[in-house]
Amino acid sequence: MSSFENSKENLSIRENPSASSLEDDEFVLNAMKGDQRAFKMLMDKYQKPLYFHVLKMVKEHEQVEDLVQEAFMKAFNNIQSYNTNYAFSTWLYRITTNHTIDYLRKRKLKTTSIHDPVKTRDGEVEIQISSHTETDRNIIRKERKEIIHDAINRLPEKYRQVIEMRHLDEMSYDEIADELNLPLGTVKAHIFRAREMLYKALIDKKEKF
Repeated sequence: MSSFENSKENLSIRENPSASSLEDDEFVLNAMKGDQRAFKMLMDKYQKPLYFHVLKMVKEHEQVEDLVQEAFMKAFNNIQSYNTNYAFSTWLYRITTNHTIDYLRKRKLKTTSIHDPVKTRDGEVEIQISSHTETDRNIIRKERKEIIHDAINRLPEKYRQVIEMRHLDEMSYDEIADELNLPLGTVKAHIFRAREMLYKALIDKKEKF
């Protein structure tokens, strides 16, 4: 189950909504109509609180910024499914929490080598994976990379450049800003927009992931 689907579970119907929650309702209503200013208002309101929320789980500051941006992207791309019977803030925090947990789970899997023996009460046991299974995984991984690279290549130049520097060259935000002679805020905005465009380009092919 995806982090977005998980976000719809265990949400409590709100009673006597606060002024802040009612303000969110207005922003969300306008966002559903495609009002970009409403999206920005929601981001400005929740970006800092979500940053410190994720920071409790992930200690790398730049990775926290990435995760928050990606969570916003998920929320905004699924805004039409938001139910106003529930507080928007609760829904957004749930998406962010689940997205962060997904990231931590994947990172843990990447750091576990299949060649390392597993210690049991009876001694060490090596993990065995059939060549057929490994071949299938390699094919899927290769197809996934090709799809992503194709989507990146289709981005406008200014977005393609920053997303490649951030994710392929693994450069920091500051390094990208220095390299391109751009304000740090512009770099972050370009990366957010690039991710949003990539997400929309890849969503129709999610069955390949």
